[in-house]
Amino acid sequence: MLKTSPAESRRRYWRKTLRLTTGLLTIWFLVSFVATYFARDLNFTFFGWPFSFWLGAQGGPLIYVLLVGYYAWAMNRLDVAHDQDDETD
Repeated sequence: MLKTSPAESRRRYWRKTLRLTTGLLTIWFLVSFVATYFARDLNFTFFGWPFSFWLGAQGGPLIYVLLVGYYAWAMNRLDVAHDQDDETD
């Protein structure tokens, strides 16, 4: 197996980190602004309340918690894969 230089490994690590962050920020933007903007058009009731209320009050925060959990999990895997973890034995 070909061993890469530490500088190349750091560059690949940073590129993957930026790609992950950009993807998750895109999802955040879509949930925060696009979904709530178009939620007004969802005119049906869901458990006695308008669906747009449920989308904003329950759906948004749920997605945010899932995004944070996924980011922590993915960054942990990325840290281990690129020997960037701060665990000392």
